[in-house]
Amino acid sequence: MIRFCSWVAATLAIAASCLPAYAQKYPSRPIRIVVPQAVGGGLDVVVRLVAQDLSSKWGQQIVVENRPGANGIIGLEAVAKSKPDGYTLLGGFTSPLTVNPHVYKALPYETFRDFAPITQLVTNTLVFVVNPHLPVRSVKELIALAKSRPGEIVYGSFGIGNLTHLANVLLAGETGVKLTHVPYKGETPSVNDTISGQVMMSWATSAGAGPHIHSGRLRLLATGGARRAVAWPDTPTMVELGYPNVQVTGWSALLAPAGTPQDIIERFQRDSAEFLLKSDIRQKLSAAGAEPVASTVPEFARFIKAEYDKWGKVVKQAGIYHSQ
Repeated sequence: MIRFCSWVAATLAIAASCLPAYAQKYPSRPIRIVVPQAVGGGLDVVVRLVAQDLSSKWGQQIVVENRPGANGIIGLEAVAKSKPDGYTLLGGFTSPLTVNPHVYKALPYETFRDFAPITQLVTNTLVFVVNPHLPVRSVKELIALAKSRPGEIVYGSFGIGNLTHLANVLLAGETGVKLTHVPYKGETPSVNDTISGQVMMSWATSAGAGPHIHSGRLRLLATGGARRAVAWPDTPTMVELGYPNVQVTGWSALLAPAGTPQDIIERFQRDSAEFLLKSDIRQKLSAAGAEPVASTVPEFARFIKAEYDKWGKVVKQAGIYHSQ
């Protein structure tokens, strides 16, 4: 708790070394935003939209660098070890920041020590999808099938301890079914193997799975929010279907290496928020299942801490543990 309080205090303080002249010179060269997911995932889609707008606004290229693998660990480690000069940022999401610390024995980064919060970009609707050849058209039918074939229903996730893993752990706990887990190195390979039939079902972001649902390559059974998603108004939530504990919502965010000048952090927050809250952009993202948030720095700092505590309890209750 002491460490977190110090972290919040640091995010709220205006660094004395951040002189206006420095801010006026920034950015003087290309900026990279590391996305710890494969191209095409929900986080990747949102970060690329923001990067494109800021590149145009600032007159400097902002490059999105995808570093998938190890449930986000590879990408987060790269940013944690980067120079805190505003030229390397992180496209962060739920699992590596707030779940991994409770799952992995050792990590090459620490959420509150190594990263400075900038803003929560969006809240991501998570969708529960199955391969269309699986003979089920509802969650009820899926549960019945899983009970008749214990351990034979295989699901994919974005990695061990990922939110998409925990969602199925919660579902199994609610229903008593036995499922088999196959972790992948991010969203895109998990979704692709659900389409191909290598695994039978998965949770994914609405932005990442949406095109495949519309094309018929995936069948949507439910969403994971507390209320029906704007993008899928005719699809029930797990809560509606009688599984109140299976309430899972992801999020995408921007963070920087700890020690990044506060004026740069505030500039990213201000300009990305201005972009996300434009009516046409809000409508576009909402239709894809990504609800714009554009939180302030202190709001996002408090949000991360709440998510960290929430998922820590779930991981402990589920007994999920990774030895590496």
